[in-house]
Amino acid sequence: MKINVKVLPSSSAESIEKIDEITYKVKVSAPAQEGRANKRLRELLAQYFKVSKGNVNIIAGEKAKVKIIEIIS
Repeated sequence: MKINVKVLPSSSAESIEKIDEITYKVKVSAPAQEGRANKRLRELLAQYFKVSKGNVNIIAGEKAKVKIIEIIS
């Protein structure tokens, strides 16, 4: 499954909000430095979709706020 994710780094509270069937807004507490926000994003999405972190891949937008994520179940 592929989803679109808008990431909001350095947020005071972490959350995942489903906008529509393939679009999510994710707030992460980690800053957007040295891949920390991406790492935390993968952890949160893995918990949300109940898969391992290795099954959550950023396939586009590695350094952008809007990313395309592949979830392998």
